[in-house]
Amino acid sequence: MGEKMEQVLAQLIGGGLAGLGGGKAVKGADMGGIGNLIAGALGGLGGGQLLGGLMGAGADAASAAGGVDIASMASNLVGGGVAGLVVQVVVGMVVKKMRA
Repeated sequence: MGEKMEQVLAQLIGGGLAGLGGGKAVKGADMGGIGNLIAGALGGLGGGQLLGGLMGAGADAASAAGGVDIASMASNLVGGGVAGLVVQVVVGMVVKKMRA
């Protein structure tokens, strides 16, 4: 699997998990399991791509040689998670206000 695909998957997974957690932690932002998961995953992907572009994420020796860079993977999971959490909470609160 290519490095870019690994980054995208890590960001989607981190964002989706954070979205699920954010929906449960902030009651005013809960959109149900699937809604939280989708908002978090999309936020994780978008935020992770934005942060990666700003930080100039590039390939290091391990990933160039075909290995898995654990630090890079963890960074993508955490970055995607933070962005996913923020997006899920904001979208959830907006949706709740619109429905009320």
